[in-house]
Amino acid sequence: MTDLEIEITAGLVRDLLLEQHPDLAGLPLREVAGGWGNQMWRLGDDLAVRMPRQEGAAALLRKECRWLPVLGPRLPLPVPGPVRVGEPSARFPKPWTVMTWVPGEPLDQASLSRGDHAADTLAAFLAALHVEAPQDAPAGADRGGHPAECADGFDHFFHAVVPADLADAVRAVWEDAVAAPAWEGPPLWVHGDLHPANVVVRDGTLSGVIDFDAVFAGDPAWDLAAAWVILPAGTVARFFDAYARADEGTVRRARGLAVLKGLFLMLMGRNGDQGLPGGKPAWGPAGRAALDRVLTEGSM
Repeated sequence: MTDLEIEITAGLVRDLLLEQHPDLAGLPLREVAGGWGNQMWRLGDDLAVRMPRQEGAAALLRKECRWLPVLGPRLPLPVPGPVRVGEPSARFPKPWTVMTWVPGEPLDQASLSRGDHAADTLAAFLAALHVEAPQDAPAGADRGGHPAECADGFDHFFHAVVPADLADAVRAVWEDAVAAPAWEGPPLWVHGDLHPANVVVRDGTLSGVIDFDAVFAGDPAWDLAAAWVILPAGTVARFFDAYARADEGTVRRARGLAVLKGLFLMLMGRNGDQGLPGGKPAWGPAGRAALDRVLTEGSM
């Protein structure tokens, strides 16, 4: 169900296509598992329909449609691109989109066996993304600030799921990030939500990046945390060597944000194990692995 208590079914999606984009309505349609703010349906081989099902998701879809055509052409990995926009109607009172499909398996359902290649690939992707954003670029919403501004979230996740054997070390990394200097450069384009469900894998390495609904202009540390959250053990130093432009303060903030993201993944994993809404069972091990990498691997 959506926030409006409307069940999103294949029949509803097909009817909406028939009404607004009939040239696409004959393509095969099948639901894609996962998703949070949006429910996704694969449309043919090359497209996907994204249907907002949570409060605020429709506005984020609009943001993606505005900025992905600007960002996508200069990025070295495939990312989704808007193909059509569905307008609110009597059948479904929110906008929806048809996007290009990015081939591959989400990392929370796959693994990276070519770690060095993945590190180089992620570094090249983020180096291309992290350029100065225009003045009308979106600001961060629930993310994007200095770690010092995220203390409530950290404390909530920390007390909920931190393993006892890691508690002191995790808090030390977080406190170091809070003490790190703020980003003083111009606001850069930042994906903002890089974690295992938002990157895709083919042939053992990264092959695409999805879910840009959090994209904003700000501190690149929010993306550099992916070095610990996404990449396999033993590749963090290679990633930062390849990225080549992260100063010490940015790395310190990124490590703290990696801890924050790791704890969040663990909480979602625990919720999934308990059958709670929004829970993702596969995310728990990914979160714990991220914490282990933060604590065992340096940075640069």
